Amino acid sequence: MKTREDIVTNWLPRYTGTRGDEIGKYILLVNFNQYVDLFAERFGVEVKGEDRIMPSATSNNITIINFGMGSANAATIMDLLSSVSPKAVLFLGKCGGLKKINQLGDLILPIAAIRGEGTSNDYFPPEVPALPAFNLQKAVSTNIRNHNMDYWTGTIYTTNRRVWEHDDEFKNYLRKIRVMGIDMETATIFTVGFYNGIPAGALLLVSDQPMISSGIKTEESDRVVSKKYVEKQLEIGIDSLNELINQGLTVKHLKFEYEEH
Repeated sequence: MKTREDIVTNWLPRYTGTRGDEIGKYILLVNFNQYVDLFAERFGVEVKGEDRIMPSATSNNITIINFGMGSANAATIMDLLSSVSPKAVLFLGKCGGLKKINQLGDLILPIAAIRGEGTSNDYFPPEVPALPAFNLQKAVSTNIRNHNMDYWTGTIYTTNRRVWEHDDEFKNYLRKIRVMGIDMETATIFTVGFYNGIPAGALLLVSDQPMISSGIKTEESDRVVSKKYVEKQLEIGIDSLNELINQGLTVKHLKFEYEEH
């Protein structure tokens, strides 16, 4: 395998247990098997690659992939997906709500993400912003309202540090930069998607309130959030991609044309 294309084409089935020609052109990325199992049950399809690190399921040109957790895995799956050139990739993630207005189960539709994870620096210099594909986020916004729900919008801080809730200095930094939420993947998905020419977006579920000690995620609290809110988040994600499929909308940011003078 001499080229980058050779590597990602070979490794996509190696990681997912699914051949590239079996993967849909519209992708849902998730961190937990619960989402994949719900998707497979809803459409009556098989979960493939259960013996691999990134199991998936596919129905009606939509493939859902559990890529695990963290910015390194997020970059890996976005690189691997470049071998099949998806038309849209939507991340359905969980995040910590950093504002007092955030409640468990709230949805956040990010307009941008801050690249605090470091992984994305291997793709672009730090000054390049991490932005979603606008029309993909627009489709998600429309479908949230179609489900008679509301959402917050704002900036997400993405970190590669999982245990920070005890660090008051870091918390003060998060207050200073006025971000809406914190996670470990969004900025990486946006940046590596941009690098690979893949339109990417995100819809995040507030699963904890880490700025206060009583709001830090526990096994029990996460179980409650997952039971009450994950299925609805998944439904919105599926409906958003179906809107793009059915209407044939492009989710590229802009089309640039060069004109000679």
